[in-house]
Amino acid sequence: MALDPSFVGRTYPPTDPYEVGREKIREFAESIGETNPVYTDTEAAKALGYSDVIAPPTFVFAITFKAARHLVVGDPQLGLDFNRVVHGDQKFTYTRPIEAADRLTVITRIDDIKSLAGNDVILISGEVRDAAGEHVVTAMTKLVARAAEAEETR
Repeated sequence: MALDPSFVGRTYPPTDPYEVGREKIREFAESIGETNPVYTDTEAAKALGYSDVIAPPTFVFAITFKAARHLVVGDPQLGLDFNRVVHGDQKFTYTRPIEAADRLTVITRIDDIKSLAGNDVILISGEVRDAAGEHVVTAMTKLVARAAEAEETR
């Protein structure tokens, strides 16, 4: 069943604040094999003008995807079957890096819905703001809900 294109432009309320932890950043950097000390060493980050370690650029995906999955995928009116969803694409537009101790909220919006070859393609943006309401990063996520396989006839 195709997704309803009238959902394009729908904006969901901001998430509860997510407090970025220094250890979360370090664990994430280590898990992706990132060795730049700005992600793991407070003094190295301070030497570059940051107040604490900063997060690798893809760190924000965990925050924005959680919001998208909870809000968009969990929206029963939209009817997106997450069991058929694959991640299609990801882009980030940063105003500034994420730093440890940031308190971030995400405002999720459905930017586009298309049906291609029976597959539903949905483009979702997650606008991330800090505690002062300042823009930090926008994450653009493309999800593809694969078409249901035709029922086999017996």
